[in-house]
Amino acid sequence: MNGRSTSRAAIVAIGSEMLGPFRRDTNSIWLTGKLEEAGITLVRKAVVPDDPVEIARELSCASEAAGWILVTGGLGPTADDVTVSAVAEWMGVPVHRDEQFVSAMRQRWEGRRGVRMPAVNEKQGDVPEGARVLENPRGTAPGFWLEKDGVQIVILPGVPSEMREIFEQRVAPFLGRTDGADAVTRRRVLRIAGMGESAVEELVAPLYRKWIDDPVTILASPGEVELHLCARGEVGAAEVRLAAMEEDFRAVLGTRVHGADGDAMAASVGTLLRERHRTLALAESCTGGIISTLLTDVSGSSDYFLGAAITYSDSAKQELLGVAPDTLGRFGAVSEETAREMARGAIARFGADLAASVTGIAGPDGGTAEKPVGTVCFAVAERDGREETKRRFFGGDRAMVRRTSAMFSLEMIRRFLMGAS
Repeated sequence: MNGRSTSRAAIVAIGSEMLGPFRRDTNSIWLTGKLEEAGITLVRKAVVPDDPVEIARELSCASEAAGWILVTGGLGPTADDVTVSAVAEWMGVPVHRDEQFVSAMRQRWEGRRGVRMPAVNEKQGDVPEGARVLENPRGTAPGFWLEKDGVQIVILPGVPSEMREIFEQRVAPFLGRTDGADAVTRRRVLRIAGMGESAVEELVAPLYRKWIDDPVTILASPGEVELHLCARGEVGAAEVRLAAMEEDFRAVLGTRVHGADGDAMAASVGTLLRERHRTLALAESCTGGIISTLLTDVSGSSDYFLGAAITYSDSAKQELLGVAPDTLGRFGAVSEETAREMARGAIARFGADLAASVTGIAGPDGGTAEKPVGTVCFAVAERDGREETKRRFFGGDRAMVRRTSAMFSLEMIRRFLMGAS
């Protein structure tokens, strides 16, 4: 295959901040999915600083490997935004300032924001010679499309919403394969809760032989496991193959699969609550409101989620939820007995059809020999008296214990609604 095949692409994310510990490149993940949909394989990806020398070095490497180079970032008005000048210098073309564009940009500032545009923003009107300007409907920095020795070079803003809209409108329609390639990649992510990574592996391993030519990857995160399926082939064939793979893996995993691709656990729970016309309340202790946040991140959650009591102290458990002092004295705050009374109290407090509770020791302090750090107790109860309690131990630091507990509680609610154990 020609190294510069138009079925091969490289991504260059520009920004010194992404080489530090606080910011990461998310644009390339999104772009990779879009490239795969178009049958284009990503063969190289790099993050480089706002340094013209390093940008040129990476562009040279990328141009030897791919027929498409997608560049993101460094199109702002400040001195460290050097992408346009660096790409132009690498290509050996001059940069000119488009005064008409600058005038239109100034009018947008004054019309939409009611303020004078700072002079530094004029820099965003600089255009490499021969570039096609890609209009940015969401911001001031445009994108650019250039060509060098048959390589298509697309420069996009680093702001994700701006990058995505320009790509979808101005680039994606022209990603057709021109060198006879007809293979596309189709992916599906199955989201599994209530099981560890090794337990999922044990269940699905027998299927690997059947799908030996198709990559399957298992990724674990706190409280959830992702099973990544991948099929490659002609458009119709890849989709049929992926559907058959998904059917096989779902058959093995059963109700442990709560959703696919971008489905969130909280959304899956919300769907069940809405379908069953049930309302939910929460009583959170060690999770401190994390479960409530996950539920209310879902648009429309007010249809079924009534509220939560964050009862961190023993006194709050007694006063707000009616947990008996004798229960706390005999069994402790971290116990299935206390969790049960917390859930009952949430039903009474909010008038919900069912409620869930969680109480535990997230650490790093507070553990004992009987109840070490990571011990968490859960309950789900409904108005008609059906109840379920569980006790689990979760490893990891404080943040991981809290996140895992929140996800486990949501999965417990989901299975309770489904009537599954």
